[in-house]
Amino acid sequence: MKRKYFNLLLILAIAIMVLAGCAPAPAEEPAEEPSEELVLTLEELAEYDGKDGRRAYVAVDGIIYDMTDSPAWKEGGHNGFQAGQDLTDAIKNDSPHGVGKLENVPAVGKLAD
Repeated sequence: MKRKYFNLLLILAIAIMVLAGCAPAPAEEPAEEPSEELVLTLEELAEYDGKDGRRAYVAVDGIIYDMTDSPAWKEGGHNGFQAGQDLTDAIKNDSPHGVGKLENVPAVGKLAD
């Protein structure tokens, strides 16, 4: 009799594990979008130079990118370029990788017209 209950419990436990494994994963919540897009003038952008713990932002083609977490932009500098500036010309004409690497960093806003 005990053996029947044991087998029944074992089958029930296996069924629960199988069903739990087949359950759909919980839906991921979408990343929260900023309520307002960041718009900076060139003067305001200059404050984001990556020095002394400040964020490191650069503008390229009117889009502002956050380079802060990029290991290549320590203290806001990279290959002679400094964050806090519009680097469109430098990235397009002097950088060996051009705008391609910008796909790896977040765009955080736009440069004011």
